[in-house]
Amino acid sequence: MIRKFSVLAAVAALAAGASAFAAPYVPQLSAQRLSEDTRMLSSDAFEGRGPSSPGEDKAIAYIARQMQAAGLEPGGPDGSWYQDVLVRRFSQDGTPQMSFRGADGAVVPVAFGSQAVVGSKQLNEHVQIANAPLVFVGYGIHAPERGWDDYAGLDLHGKIAVVLINDADFEEPELNTFNGKAMTYYGRWTYKFEEAARQGAAGVLIVHEDKPASYTWATVEGSWSVLPQFDVMRDHPERDWAPLQGWIQRDVAVDLFRRAGLNFDELKARARVKGFRAVPINATFSADFRQKVETITTHNVVGVLKGGKRPNETILYTAHWDHLGVGKPDANGDNIYNGALDNASGTAGLLEIARAFGAGPRPDRSVVFIAYTLEEKGLLGSEYYATHPVFPLATTVAGFNMDGLQVDGPTRDINVVGYGQSDLEDALVAVARTQNRVVKPEGHPESGSFFRSDHFPLAKRGVPMLYAGSGSDLVNGGVEAGEAAGRDYNRNRYHQPDDEWNPNWDWSGAILDLTINYTIGRDLAFSNRWPQWRDGSEFKPERDKTASQRH
Repeated sequence: MIRKFSVLAAVAALAAGASAFAAPYVPQLSAQRLSEDTRMLSSDAFEGRGPSSPGEDKAIAYIARQMQAAGLEPGGPDGSWYQDVLVRRFSQDGTPQMSFRGADGAVVPVAFGSQAVVGSKQLNEHVQIANAPLVFVGYGIHAPERGWDDYAGLDLHGKIAVVLINDADFEEPELNTFNGKAMTYYGRWTYKFEEAARQGAAGVLIVHEDKPASYTWATVEGSWSVLPQFDVMRDHPERDWAPLQGWIQRDVAVDLFRRAGLNFDELKARARVKGFRAVPINATFSADFRQKVETITTHNVVGVLKGGKRPNETILYTAHWDHLGVGKPDANGDNIYNGALDNASGTAGLLEIARAFGAGPRPDRSVVFIAYTLEEKGLLGSEYYATHPVFPLATTVAGFNMDGLQVDGPTRDINVVGYGQSDLEDALVAVARTQNRVVKPEGHPESGSFFRSDHFPLAKRGVPMLYAGSGSDLVNGGVEAGEAAGRDYNRNRYHQPDDEWNPNWDWSGAILDLTINYTIGRDLAFSNRWPQWRDGSEFKPERDKTASQRH
């Protein structure tokens, strides 16, 4: 019999001023250790923690040492600290050449990096696209369950699809065709590439715009122009990916449309309406580039504190250790993408929670800690774990993901990414109340954060996952200051060399958030309760398939 996770008793106990949790142990989380782990992992010596680089070797060794010092045992296959993750790496070999050709025959060169980026995840080492016709396919969505098909009646073979980022509700949430303000998976860039391939396109170019993408062109350029791309090992990558995929700047798209006698903004508005039909662009696209295709092994780091009574039932804590490595220099000549906040800080939080568990009494259930690789390249490390789990997913009780801790001080609110999915949120509300904080949906659901971090591969396979952290209502400065800090980070540091450790960061808010994740997980580790997806969650049916394996 499955016992559902309920915190009614917890709320009652809290109201009475009593502890609602299994034992009176209070974690001694250290801001100094959080800062030091973040400083180390994001130092230049770790070279941006690029997968399959000397930086990876240093990072995973450091994490394993800290896990061992915390009292964990190796949790990987065959008694190792590491789970091998086998992937393909695609590296640019030289500078791609790109151009548009208009109906008048005029050729317009396109600068790689500053105006557009392209790549391929097929196994071809030389990619040539010559004068392929361009077609504007709106948001590039095929969603029959919503009565939506941007590809209706279209044959894309030999053609390049030009698509918009996000989904059709971003500009007009009141349309509510795709859940209003909250981005659906149809809005993610990964979906755009996947669907264009299913439609037989020779290539796909996503038009980048800062707001609907939720990051600037510098993020795209930094991730694509120098740094390699990665993919899981596929039997038939030629079926799963178009020969070419990439991004173009909005201004480049506007100019392209103008030269073809089209108005970008007008077509963008038309694309928001159900029934939109693709529009041929009176121009072609050419690209010529070489790439190195290699099979590499990178690693997830896995540690476990084995349960004393039910060791086969596991609580999961996760964060990704990887970042972008060494790439294009910025204006200051810095070419190391240190990734201090993203996600040395989350990895530091993972280690600090491990220390808290290691210092306390042995739990009844096992507690597993995973530092994933390749989050930055499409959640590949967590996807690999989800398809090759060391601990069975059916008896994984729940998971807590950490990606970028709060370093601007405490907030009055806690945001849940993917709010309303599971009753883990009931526990969150109860524990947040002890900190005089309120739980809210994420502040910017249009950014698609639910599909952008390592909880997602586990969630879509049925494991109840909680991805929550400080909101924007700072105790010192309120919402205005919190929103400003978020904008500043996204504009000036996210996926850029300036994401560096700062000795003046205020870790008090991070400690509050980590205490919540620790407390909920510890309560589960000393109980026999099983969190549940709420009725109507798209992840509930997958979990229900394995109900008989939980008692």
